[in-house]
Amino acid sequence: MKDLWNAADVPDQKDRVAVITGGGTGLGYQIALVLAGRGAHAVLAVRDVTKGKAAAERILAIHPQAEVSVQILDLASQRSVEDAGTELSSRYPRIDLLINNAGVMFPPRTVTVDGFELQFATNHLGHFALTGLLIGNMLPVTGSRVITVSSLGHKARGAIDFDDLNSEKKYSAGGAYAQSKLANLLFTYELDQRLAARAHATTIAVAAHPGGANTDLTRHTPAKLRWLQALAARFLFQSAEMGALPPLRAATDPAVTGSQYYGPDGFMEQRGHPVLVTSNAKSHNEEVAQRLWAVSEKLTGVHYPV
Repeated sequence: MKDLWNAADVPDQKDRVAVITGGGTGLGYQIALVLAGRGAHAVLAVRDVTKGKAAAERILAIHPQAEVSVQILDLASQRSVEDAGTELSSRYPRIDLLINNAGVMFPPRTVTVDGFELQFATNHLGHFALTGLLIGNMLPVTGSRVITVSSLGHKARGAIDFDDLNSEKKYSAGGAYAQSKLANLLFTYELDQRLAARAHATTIAVAAHPGGANTDLTRHTPAKLRWLQALAARFLFQSAEMGALPPLRAATDPAVTGSQYYGPDGFMEQRGHPVLVTSNAKSHNEEVAQRLWAVSEKLTGVHYPV
């Protein structure tokens, strides 16, 4: 019998705190909407506070008894990540779920205020730092989880280019995106191993991908490829509501274990209901994962207590 897990299968989340990056739009909003509706205190960690507040109001209009708050967070700025980490860890001594969802895809080459390539900074380094700043609030919480949203795009990257992490020698929007999504998986698997090595550990790290989801993440798609994007959106992609299901399952299904990876069950994992899927062999290279971890600690200045 086919596994048709959906939002109705999300168990009661009462008294749980869930921090969702990019919670104001797209997948993040849909994730927050479901979790808030199940009783979680949903914290929308967003770059644009105005949009974040509007999203919170939409959630409250649907679920009047929900608890929703907004936290400013610009993942492309290490200062902003540090400030958000300090505020969140102070405001929420207990954090049950951290859903690293926000991301950017295919922009023209852009350098952040810290000197990093935008996609690597936002998709990987920002989430690496934020997780490290909040993990201390999660370790004492039984059943806490770190969920990081990757992408099918990780398969397009052969390896992490440690000699050119910031794409200074050569920039490909697609290549840089794929590298950041491969980094998401290497980070997840390495984090879970470190968490599992702790005595009495219950915090786990899990990954997910939405397949092809119709969200504003594709807004930077080059003009010459937009016809292809429109075609894919019509025949391959699914709604943001469906795209949110893999991270939701990774975050809430009691049967989930550490280092698992969830994605759609349909054709080429583009659409469908969330099931266990497989990431490529490069994402399981422990030597690369450990090297990326060390580099990420050096670049962000954030060191984990695990």
